[in-house]
Amino acid sequence: MTISGAARVGVCAVAVVAGVVSAGLIVALVVNPDMADRTASVTGAVVGLAAFVLALITLVHNPTTSPGTGSGRRRVRAGRGGIAAGGNIAGNAIGNRSKVVGSPTPARPATASGQNADVRAARDGLAAGGNVTDNAIGDDSERR
Repeated sequence: MTISGAARVGVCAVAVVAGVVSAGLIVALVVNPDMADRTASVTGAVVGLAAFVLALITLVHNPTTSPGTGSGRRRVRAGRGGIAAGGNIAGNAIGNRSKVVGSPTPARPATASGQNADVRAARDGLAAGGNVTDNAIGDDSERR
């Protein structure tokens, strides 16, 4: 998963704040253990509330879990020279001088487990959201 610039800054800010709070609690424990106990309790409550609010915000803004905001949509992407298909790839000749020869194999339905999964082919890669059958892929390849 790629993190955007704003998200990266947010993660770094949270890490810095967590480090400072942890160091402060350690110093408080050394200076006054009774005060450190109360401070840690309040800090834990505040952090728990912040995590709850962040979880709610994430649920509201996530398009795959919010009802009516494109749930069930699949993203299909291919890098330079890549091939990506949201469904089955069957009976194709891909590459220089490649050819598909012979009768095709009957198509099988795609499995339900990947119905909403993203499909991404890296540079010069091949990816499919369904079955890959009866293909000639690569230079001088031939399927008989």
